[in-house]
Amino acid sequence: MDQRYSILTLGTADMARARGFYEGLLGWKPFMTEGITFYDAGGFILGLFGHKELAEDANLPVGPVGEGYRGFAVAYNARNEEEVDAVLALIETQGKAHGAKVLKPAHKAFWGGYSGYFADPDGNAWEVAYNPFWPIDDAGHLQLPKTQTT
Repeated sequence: MDQRYSILTLGTADMARARGFYEGLLGWKPFMTEGITFYDAGGFILGLFGHKELAEDANLPVGPVGEGYRGFAVAYNARNEEEVDAVLALIETQGKAHGAKVLKPAHKAFWGGYSGYFADPDGNAWEVAYNPFWPIDDAGHLQLPKTQTT
């Protein structure tokens, strides 16, 4: 198996609310919407699918939709600290109307960068980070360092 992934699909309790957040507030453009919505996320796809339908599709028991840590966070890497602040300010000032909220304000991170967190309308954690050690190329792709620690 190649070391990559193609699509990250988030289960949503309310497709209209979720789309209102991603499209209405963040300005993302949907690719396809017939029960599932996809967004081109610069090299991979972010999908939104009904919570119950996603569980059933994966042959998993349908668990509750709710708040709390889910075992993962989606990350958006910014080009600088100012972009981190701008994204979190957008969520702080307009996110509540879309069901989103800031979880953790931007701060200097222990690993040498700058980051904060917000929750989307379904409570999925998104980190917004600037990592000075991982540059972003002209196409918007995050670049890992050339050296590897083993």
